[in-house]
Amino acid sequence: MKTLRDYPIQELKLIYNILHAKFPNHTELMDSELLQDLQNDLRQRAEASGVDVGKTADWANWLINN
Repeated sequence: MKTLRDYPIQELKLIYNILHAKFPNHTELMDSELLQDLQNDLRQRAEASGVDVGKTADWANWLINN
C-alpha cells in the first residue's frame, strides 16, 4: 500500500483543496483522520520548503502555487 509520500504533491494539494472547500457543507470532514493526516503531511512539506505555515496567507499561497 502506498503512503502519502508516494503520491505527487500536486495531486495531494488538489485533493486537500477540494476537501477543504467542502467544510461548510460537510462539517464531518473536520473529524476525518485522513484529512488530518493529509494536512499534516502537506504542512511538513511546506515547512521543509521554507514556508511559515503559521501564516495563513503563506500556507494558502503554497497550497495553490507550488
